[in-house]
Amino acid sequence: MSWAAHELESYFIQKHTKQKVSYLAILLGCLLPDLFTKLPVYGLHIGNMTFIKASTPYKYHRGWPGVGFTHTLMFGLVFALVVLYLTKNRAWFLGLTLGAFAHVLTDVFDSVGTMVFFPFTTQHYSTGMWAYAAQAGRYGDAAAYYSSLGGVWDFFWLCMALTGFKVFSREFFFDTVVPDDPAWGWLRRRFGLSDRAMLAMYRSYFVYGACRIFAWFGWARFLNPRRGVERLDWHWGGPSWVSKVHAHAGSNGEFFANTARGAVLWSVAVWLLWRFAGRRLWDRAH
Repeated sequence: MSWAAHELESYFIQKHTKQKVSYLAILLGCLLPDLFTKLPVYGLHIGNMTFIKASTPYKYHRGWPGVGFTHTLMFGLVFALVVLYLTKNRAWFLGLTLGAFAHVLTDVFDSVGTMVFFPFTTQHYSTGMWAYAAQAGRYGDAAAYYSSLGGVWDFFWLCMALTGFKVFSREFFFDTVVPDDPAWGWLRRRFGLSDRAMLAMYRSYFVYGACRIFAWFGWARFLNPRRGVERLDWHWGGPSWVSKVHAHAGSNGEFFANTARGAVLWSVAVWLLWRFAGRRLWDRAH
């Protein structure tokens, strides 16, 4: 899983999307798969007691049965269509779709990956770039992530966001972001927000994502009591010292058969969904 990329990729998408799109929707889409599913991955700890803890985190979080369907392209598209129906706002539909798709594809890079073409196949797609280690708990996962190529991945997205530095400017925010999304006007009226407050809100997730990277990397490398054992390991699939989880991939024949079936059926389902519902919702939206 990614610890900060989901906050930072929203700015990159905002900068490179040429259509009218809502930044708030992109951000929500980038966070959506984890919003209602992440707590049981680590559990809720009160004193010495643990509540709402999944027995097998990777199966719960990314698998089926479980809530792995939230980390799929179809879930993001259907959720965005529901919002399009309720709001009649094209900018929110596009933002949610782009953000949710980005989250799904970003999480493909760990050793468990995501069921991209669910519900037509439960095949997981993974590059295995770093180890999925949520079973080690929050601190164990953080140590593994920021001692491997996972931490490099977060720094990569930080650099990608910074390459489009103009996206953080006051001019870009008020000339592009605010006019493309009526939610900013509603926030201003509802809470009496000043221009400075709205700009601070817009920039806050970049600051939050960047601070998470440096804070967790600093903890993993300098404050972690096990740092002598849990050392940096930038080999593909590392770190070697963590008990890494893999989703079952099957044989090569099974993998390609699942992929062909899933891709074809997913494409047909999307076409039918758009043909009989999406196009009508889009045409009546603004």
